[in-house]
Amino acid sequence: MTLLRARNLVKEFDVAGTAGLVKPARRFTAVDHVSFELHAGQTLALVGESGSGKSTTARLAARLVDVTSGTVHLDGQDITALQGGDLLEVRRQVQMVFQDPFSSLNPRHTVERIVTAPLRYQKRPVPGGVRTVARSLMERVSLNPDHSDRYPAQFSGGQAQRIGIARALAVGPRVLVCDEAVSALDVSVQAQIINLLRGLQAEEGFGCLFIAHDLAVVRQIATNVAVMTGGQVVESGSRDAVFDSPQHEYTRRLLAAVPRIRPEWEAARLRNAGRVREPQ
Repeated sequence: MTLLRARNLVKEFDVAGTAGLVKPARRFTAVDHVSFELHAGQTLALVGESGSGKSTTARLAARLVDVTSGTVHLDGQDITALQGGDLLEVRRQVQMVFQDPFSSLNPRHTVERIVTAPLRYQKRPVPGGVRTVARSLMERVSLNPDHSDRYPAQFSGGQAQRIGIARALAVGPRVLVCDEAVSALDVSVQAQIINLLRGLQAEEGFGCLFIAHDLAVVRQIATNVAVMTGGQVVESGSRDAVFDSPQHEYTRRLLAAVPRIRPEWEAARLRNAGRVREPQ
């Protein structure tokens, strides 16, 4: 089932001329006719280097940024130009998890207030009371519910990102947009957050649009991959197809740049379909 469908998305920004010089403003194309589909229960990873347009594409899909042209459909409905209450419902169905957990959490609010904020903004009922809901959300992301009265600064980076995920889950979204959601975390914590997201997705069935530049992370979580450069998608397909048989030269360069402890082990892993034991 297709949850989110983007067709020929274009986003242009005005770039001001240089101060003091006779140089007119120009238009910069950040996203150039990008199309993709996201299905329920699957994770589509948009990958590419910084400046490739992947984060802007995600924001267009979530209606955080208005498109220059193209369309976005959520569950078959064109949401490209929705406003007011109709757009508020889109906000419920499409939630964001941001890169820097501390920047996206109000340092003056308790965790209880933070994770239940979407319920207040959406004017949704809170069965059992705010505290009960907050504790339940914290348990779902493996945080101690007794810490709901604490503030973001009292948590580690990984814990703070779990708070951000709990907040996103509060209104039962159908699509979760994760914009570099693990890039600021240590490798071991990244694995924990990825496992958390996969477990929640298995339970809830939401689609996940996962923005990343780290291909090692993408390989762990993605169902499908779209590779972007210069604002365009240059290759897309299933995770295994893109990683094991890349067709575009840019994709091959990205994969070649992934650090490996021992390249010969990686080659053997590919030959043996993952059944490789470390040499004694």
